[in-house]
Amino acid sequence: MFRLPAVAGTFYPGSPRELSSLIAQYTQYDTAHPPSLYRACLVPHAGYVYSGAVAGAVFARIMFPKRIIVLGVRHFPHGEDAAIVSSGAWRTPLGDAPIDAALAAQIAQLCPALREDPVAHQNEHSLEVQIPFLQQLNPGFAFVPIALGTLDFNILASVGQSLAKVLSAYNDVFLLTTTDLNHYEDEATTRRKDALAIEKILALDPPGLLDACRRNKISMCGLGPTITLLTALHQIGATGVELVQHTTSALYSGDTRKVVGYAGFLFS
Repeated sequence: MFRLPAVAGTFYPGSPRELSSLIAQYTQYDTAHPPSLYRACLVPHAGYVYSGAVAGAVFARIMFPKRIIVLGVRHFPHGEDAAIVSSGAWRTPLGDAPIDAALAAQIAQLCPALREDPVAHQNEHSLEVQIPFLQQLNPGFAFVPIALGTLDFNILASVGQSLAKVLSAYNDVFLLTTTDLNHYEDEATTRRKDALAIEKILALDPPGLLDACRRNKISMCGLGPTITLLTALHQIGATGVELVQHTTSALYSGDTRKVVGYAGFLFS
C-alpha cells in the first residue's frame, strides 16, 4: 500500500518547513529528562495545535529504535475491525515512511485476528499524525500500522498477547499507541473522567480501564488500542509507567464548555 496523506494541511501543516519547525518546537530537549530507552508510549492524536505539545513532550523523552509498531483506532466504519498493512510506504510532507514488511509478516502470523486491510487505514488520522514526529526524530525508521475498530475484549487481548511475543523476542521494537481521552463535555467533567481512566492506565489494568470507561461513560476514542497496549505490557512484565503530561483542548481553544482530554505516557 502506498498511502498519500489524508490530513496534511488540516491536522498538521502541509508545508515541510512549517511542519518541521512545529515538531522542533514541540520536542525541545529537556536537560532534566534526556532521551532514554522505553518499550512503549501512549500519546494523543488530535490536530497538532491541540495535542501536539503533549505528544511532543513524550516523544522528546524517547531513544527510538528503528522498528516501530504504530497502533491506533479506526474512527470510521469502513474496513476490518483489526487491520494491518504489511507492505508499502506512507507519504507525509516530510517524505515517505516505509512499512517494515518482515516485522508485519511476523505479527500477522502470530495474530490471526489481524486482517490485511488498507481500507481501514486510508482516511484514518490517528496513526498518520504520529509519522511526521518519527520522521524528524528517528530518521531511517520503518513501521507497522495497526488500526483497531472494536471493543471486543477477547480480540483486543489476543492482539495484545501477540504483540507481547514480538516485544519479548526483539528489544529493538517499540510500540507506539495512540488515544485521546474524554470528548466534548465541560472542562471539570472531562478532567474528572480523564482522572479515572488515567488511574487504570497507570495501574496497567486493561479490564479495569474497560470497566471504568463503561461505568463512567468516558468517551475515550482509543480505548481499544489502549487495552491492547496494556495487555501487551502486562504479558511482558512491564512495571514502569509514567504520566508525562495531561491537559485538555481548553488550554489552546479557550473553550471550557466542550473539551477533549489529552495525556501522554511512557512505559519501561
